[in-house]
Amino acid sequence: MKILVVEDDPIIQEGLRVALTQEGCDILAAESVSKAKQVFHANNDIDLCLLDIMLPDGTGYDVCAAIRKQGDIPVIFLTACDDEVHTVLALEQGGDDYITKPFRMRELMARIKAVMRRMGRHEKENEVVCVGNNEVNLRTGKIYRGGTEILLTAMEYKLLLIFLNHRGQILSRGQLLHHIWDAAGDYVTDNTLTVYVKRLRAKLEPDGGEAVIETLRGRGYRMP
Repeated sequence: MKILVVEDDPIIQEGLRVALTQEGCDILAAESVSKAKQVFHANNDIDLCLLDIMLPDGTGYDVCAAIRKQGDIPVIFLTACDDEVHTVLALEQGGDDYITKPFRMRELMARIKAVMRRMGRHEKENEVVCVGNNEVNLRTGKIYRGGTEILLTAMEYKLLLIFLNHRGQILSRGQLLHHIWDAAGDYVTDNTLTVYVKRLRAKLEPDGGEAVIETLRGRGYRMP
């Protein structure tokens, strides 16, 4: 699922990016009305928008109005204002839901899924992506090669999602350790990371199969 996050607080924006990425989402970010409109018009495959209301050059309502001119993409407003007036205004301005800061990520994900279901867009979660000769079903979390299911451990699957969400990018070992720590809450050492990458490769790259994780000596790893 591709989500546009419009939030001018860099800490909140980064927190949303990390958390939603680890939920399997592809994140686009903007910190102002003008930037949000630019990003939105440059991407025709956005599935949902999370809009802060108070922005440096306007409001999330302005962004929502621009979105509504293009179609019925789901919009959830994020705001520190919890009074009834703002709630009603957010919905009247075209929002599909409204969540007050601070919020828990579990609640936000539940709201996102509920909105997608109401909009009849949950079928997009059934997206299947190819990784070498493997097919990854992002909804079920299952991987197949030639009709045979490839079984991954929970940590191996988390590592696979990290590579998928940063496909084409070089990820240093430090970045991978950071993402895995956030995703699992477990203590992962540099040596353990080496083992996880090796095991994931062994399962996704059978003998003679296409390489799905490249090692860039001194720089890190990349999934092409």
